[in-house]
This record gives sequence, C-alpha cells and structure tokens, in this order.
Amino acid sequence: MFVLGNFIAAVAHIMDIALSAYMWIIIIRAILSWVNPDPYNPIVRLLYQVTEPVMAVVRRWIPLRGMGIDLSPLIILLAIVFLQSFLVRSLLQLSHDFR
Repeated sequence: MFVLGNFIAAVAHIMDIALSAYMWIIIIRAILSWVNPDPYNPIVRLLYQVTEPVMAVVRRWIPLRGMGIDLSPLIILLAIVFLQSFLVRSLLQLSHDFR
C-alpha cells in the first residue's frame, strides 16, 4: 500500500506546484492590467489565453462590472489558497495514512 501513498503524495505535490504557478500567472495578469500592455505581445496574449476562461466563469457568477473594479482575480486567488490549504493538505494526510 505504500505505492498508493507515494502516488497520492506525488499528485498532491504536483497539484500544489500547479496551483502556485497559476496563482502567479493571475497576479501577473492583474498587475499588467494596471499598465495597459501591448495586446499583440505574445506573452500578454498567452497570459490572457490562460487566465480568461477561469476569469470569465467568475465574472458570470459574480457580476461586479458596475463597480468599475474587476474583483475576479482576487476571488480566484482566494479559491487557489483554499484549494492549497484544504485539498493538497488532505491528499498529503491521506497519503501518510497509506504508508
């Protein structure tokens, strides 16, 4: 059963790294929105392609457009922190139970 425990631990670590990377991508996109970057820049286009599907879902659920401030990056960051605190830790604890 230790193999299953190691597999669950590896999945938890990969999930933690992926969530951390996506958190930084969201932060970079939020900062770029303040400076109005060139929309034809390949890096800017990549950031928008990676983040816009998730941000569009949050904007549909929580329509705050009338305020003039887009709070969807903040909501996504809070969701990522929740997933890291709850899901990743739960998977790590579960992996220790199989060892």
